[in-house]
Amino acid sequence: MQPLIDHARRFGQRPEEFAPFAQGQSPAALFITCSDSRVVPALITGARPGELFELRTAGSIVPPYAGAAPTGETATIEYAVEVLGVRDVVVCGHSHCGAVGALVRGDDLSAVPAVRDWLAHAAPEGTPGRPDDPAVADAVRGHVLAQLLRLRSYPCVERRLAAGELRLHGWFYEVHTGAVSAYRSESDSFESL
Repeated sequence: MQPLIDHARRFGQRPEEFAPFAQGQSPAALFITCSDSRVVPALITGARPGELFELRTAGSIVPPYAGAAPTGETATIEYAVEVLGVRDVVVCGHSHCGAVGALVRGDDLSAVPAVRDWLAHAAPEGTPGRPDDPAVADAVRGHVLAQLLRLRSYPCVERRLAAGELRLHGWFYEVHTGAVSAYRSESDSFESL
């Protein structure tokens, strides 16, 4: 922890660099990805402060839209789309994802009931994949597409898509290589960026 504290002390000693951020934010994209510590959106994209609005959830999960019972995830998506007016939304899954791996393997998650309930609530039924593949690459790619489909059911997203004011992107990040691929509907496959 000490290296993190030391960096935070040095980081706060340059107020002139941060003063412009008090004027507000205007991010270009909403970046939805996993809470996994190996996935760092600004590092992957090269984004500077104010350029990405981030939503990090266990397993890069977009929960089903529930207007009557809003969640923090739903509020974040709605705020990014309606208030900030982002033009792009990226759902980025990653290799070696523990959440997707647990779904593929059918792991017993009774010791972590909140995780179990989150995955059961938000994951598509029967996540396909090879239980013997530690990268769970195919399963994660399928999972990303399922999250994009779920995102389309949000009224604010549906409205902005219909108006041609929003684009959705599915990405797959390899934690062991740093490579990023994007889903291309023309080929129905993930291809290198």
